[in-house]
Amino acid sequence: MNFKLIQNIAISLLLARWRQTLVAAIGVTFSITMFITLLSFMSGLNDLLDGLILNRTPHVRLYKEIKASDYQPVDIQSKKTKQYNFIRSIKPKSERLEIQNSAAIIKNLKTDSRVLGVAPKVTAQVFYNVGVIEITGVINGIDPEAENKLFFFNDYVTEGNFMDLKNIPNSIILGKGAAEKMLAQIGDVVQITSSKGERLSLKVVGFFQSGLQDIDNIQSYASISTTQKLLGESNNYITDLQVKLNDILMAPDVAKEYQRVYEIQAIDIQTANSQFETGSSVRSLISYAVGVTLLIVAGFGIYNILNMMIYEKMDSIAILKAIGFSGKDVNRIFILIALSIGVFGGFLGLLGGFGLSAIIDQIPFNTSSLPTVQTYPINYNPSYYLIGSIFAIITTYLAGYFPSRKASKIDPVIIIRGK
Repeated sequence: MNFKLIQNIAISLLLARWRQTLVAAIGVTFSITMFITLLSFMSGLNDLLDGLILNRTPHVRLYKEIKASDYQPVDIQSKKTKQYNFIRSIKPKSERLEIQNSAAIIKNLKTDSRVLGVAPKVTAQVFYNVGVIEITGVINGIDPEAENKLFFFNDYVTEGNFMDLKNIPNSIILGKGAAEKMLAQIGDVVQITSSKGERLSLKVVGFFQSGLQDIDNIQSYASISTTQKLLGESNNYITDLQVKLNDILMAPDVAKEYQRVYEIQAIDIQTANSQFETGSSVRSLISYAVGVTLLIVAGFGIYNILNMMIYEKMDSIAILKAIGFSGKDVNRIFILIALSIGVFGGFLGLLGGFGLSAIIDQIPFNTSSLPTVQTYPINYNPSYYLIGSIFAIITTYLAGYFPSRKASKIDPVIIIRGK
């Protein structure tokens, strides 16, 4: 049958029941709008949370871990005898936390094509001295330029300039929580005592806030040279090498390789943050599940409307079949009706989803724990719009297919006799 004629009949049936058609289109529009908005917001939220943790975490961390020897001298001595040794309270090996030959390792890492950059670090357990009170803390000795390039350090410095760590001797950027405990202001001088009892006066040049309170309460930053001076170590003393790769998915294999080659401990970002990544995956899964549910509910609405339309148009369908329309033609008419509702409602849903996301993106997001975040996070990923469009068409097609099969099997003789 002529497609244009089928199209005209479908339009006539749509307009004849325009209120029901409008309700079905609004259902599709609402579901697509909420699907896109929900996924855009949840994905943006995941990106924000990932930034708080993953952007500050090296893809591969090389460090030295002090632990007991696997083989004790008494075991080696008794290999030739028929006796067993049971040793308790084994002490860790008497070694330094320093990475040996760190300069050579850094040089080799920088020549590795898989490596984006390397940032050395010195970690020091310290006490912040406030009068007679000592507050436990950690100072990370960093290269400010490398830290900012690889881990966006400047984004988390809420006050002051991160480069002052390099330009001003004996300076420190305090964690926001630690600064509040000590009532410290920029320009103040704070007393720091190392775990070895060495004391050093450091000038506060800024405040750091990661958004994780447990970290901000204890953690601060100084230059590598300042931290080495605090510990009484030479300028070769490095405790950590933070490696960022061009491809984060290579991190587990690269970590195992580096551990074998350099004979030091190595941990990859997936292992270090496995629980956090699981949380992000669960949030994304929930978002998709809710969004798909909205689309399916809209599909059932269209199915019910088309079922009612077929029931009320039995006589019209019988006349169409009596004058020569085949069952396939009737099938095409109702599928075309369903797809028209899906395309029209889906298009409006795409516009509505983008518009609602843009409105949310402009809403101020004010929280003291995340001062660098100004608005609610939204991810305008084109794939969400593509998924919404495809799913709207598939859902409405299926919603129209089953009622259309029912309409195509109607016997016009029985309908006309019943009239």
